[in-house]
Amino acid sequence: MKKTKIVLFGIAAAMIVFAIVMCFMFRHEIKTLSTLKEKSVGVYTMTYDGDYGFDEFLKIGADSDTDIETFVTKRLLKGLPIEFHVSDAGCTAFVSQNEEGDIIYARNFDFLYAPFLQVYTAPDNGYASVSTVNLSFAGYGEDNLPSSGISFQNFLTLAAPFLPFDGMNEKGVCMALLAVPEVQMIDDPDKVTLNTTTAIRLVLDQAASVDEAVELLKGYNIYFSGDVTCHFLIADATGKSVLVEYYDGGLQVVTSDADYQIASNFVAYHGLNIGEGYTEFDRYHAVEEVLSNDNAVTMEECENLLNTIGVYNGETDKLQWSVVYNLTDKTGRIWPHRDSGEAWDFTIFQ
Repeated sequence: MKKTKIVLFGIAAAMIVFAIVMCFMFRHEIKTLSTLKEKSVGVYTMTYDGDYGFDEFLKIGADSDTDIETFVTKRLLKGLPIEFHVSDAGCTAFVSQNEEGDIIYARNFDFLYAPFLQVYTAPDNGYASVSTVNLSFAGYGEDNLPSSGISFQNFLTLAAPFLPFDGMNEKGVCMALLAVPEVQMIDDPDKVTLNTTTAIRLVLDQAASVDEAVELLKGYNIYFSGDVTCHFLIADATGKSVLVEYYDGGLQVVTSDADYQIASNFVAYHGLNIGEGYTEFDRYHAVEEVLSNDNAVTMEECENLLNTIGVYNGETDKLQWSVVYNLTDKTGRIWPHRDSGEAWDFTIFQ
């Protein structure tokens, strides 16, 4: 009996030690997942704790989604496999001013189905930021959504820092991707390659201005996940904005002659206006009509405009989220679908 008690005590002690070791090893992941909050069905917020290894990633980059999946699986998910899922998206974004003269950046994201996560990051070697992640890109769907708190089902959300579709950092730099029909570029064999979402992470973590963002992007090749070609609208707190497109062999910068800049799903470089043949020009002109009459827009006007121009194809409402970033005071508002009544306000530092 005494030996049995000793054995049982030894097993219990070993289990306690194992639990302590596992909690220590996964302390950042556990703390991160403990912040995962479900705002409504398919809508979440989360604050990332600790280092997500982006500096390490930038040394090697990725030539394909498989390369990113491998890195994220090993570095963030402790071996849990992830598979990216990408399909076409139709989006609209614009940079303007509000009635107080603050610089605002507004965008909506149109997709077939996209549960989304607003993630807050503060890397030791970079700027704090808030960004929006399309969780369907990480493999989540209507039948396997995350829930609030710590669970195995939620583990794939730890890949979020590598999957931003739009975001703003503490310096007031904001960036979003929008699909376009085509790109024309030549890779430089001496440069590391990034995909569209890690290009956004690069800018959010390291750029303090539009000019710095463009220079950072020039230092890397880019590939387009799922062959969904994109361009980027980038703006900063000074009001400067550019549309970065990959055309005519490389990175091209498109500026605006107006006090605002608009982006939709067509190639704007040199006035080519190569579109998808759907509603991209209608959406662009709807925004232009509002901003050209009065480029100082209220939050209510932004909400109404973004809700109105979201893509609806007659059968499916594709508008997944809309967000307005204030680049001057580093605040914003975000809401799902066309339901601005479900909006919440946020700041860079939650």
